[in-house]
Amino acid sequence: MISRPGLAALTASVILLASAWPITKSAVMAGAVPIWFALGRAGFSALAAFVLLGLLGRLRLPGRQDLPALVAVGALQLAVFFGLAHAAVEFVPTGRTTVLANVTPIFIVPLSLLVLRESISPRRWLATALALVGVAVLMGPWAIDWAAPGVLRGHFYLLGAAGGFGSAIVLVRRFPPRLRMLELLPWCFTLASVLLLPLALRHPDGLGVWPAPSRWAMLYIGGFAGPIGTWCVMEAAAVLPVMVSSVGFLATPAFGLLFAAWWLGEPLGADLLAGAGFILAGVGLAAWPARR
Repeated sequence: MISRPGLAALTASVILLASAWPITKSAVMAGAVPIWFALGRAGFSALAAFVLLGLLGRLRLPGRQDLPALVAVGALQLAVFFGLAHAAVEFVPTGRTTVLANVTPIFIVPLSLLVLRESISPRRWLATALALVGVAVLMGPWAIDWAAPGVLRGHFYLLGAAGGFGSAIVLVRRFPPRLRMLELLPWCFTLASVLLLPLALRHPDGLGVWPAPSRWAMLYIGGFAGPIGTWCVMEAAAVLPVMVSSVGFLATPAFGLLFAAWWLGEPLGADLLAGAGFILAGVGLAAWPARR
């Protein structure tokens, strides 16, 4: 029987993480500087994770064996991902941001082959091809407003963010930590904050304008949706069957499109739906467990 608490955690993670991008976009549109928003998100998430683990009695100091995973997650999965993805949201519609930021499998498959020396089945090569077709549809000339400044650069930012996220996953598999990933979260968020701070300080616009909507958005994403959503991901993965959790998490970009349409009124064009469909089909095929 499938765990009901696990399903609840899965649903919460999808809703919380999918809601983050439309709210981030609204904060940037209101005047928040993207890199400062990324720094604030990482900092608030670090504080929330410290408080949460302290209340649970699970706050632990990382050891030497934990350092590779800590650096991989803190630098690549958080700092690089936050920095590039938040920079891209200034130029790219939120729905497309949500989808492209979640194309990590197209990087995980070749990296697993090169770094982990894992054999790649024909099914996973096909999954990668489907995802690449989806990326091509989203980034093709028919899907981009060439007159808008920075749009192409924003798309490459998103691919770089997904690449950083995927690289971190492969490195954690290559150098597994002693602590559970949940216990490493506050230290990972802290490292990400330290790495993002110099970039934020060098931004020519300084702190920018922070109206009330931007402050509330940062508080919601950094203090609640980000850390709690990540915690729910880990809890769901721990108690649900692999197929249910891995395929279920793929609902995040799909829900992100719906949130973007509802929160910001972004249209769901045929190119966006087709690209998202190819990507989700590829990711779903890659995540589907092989038959015994």
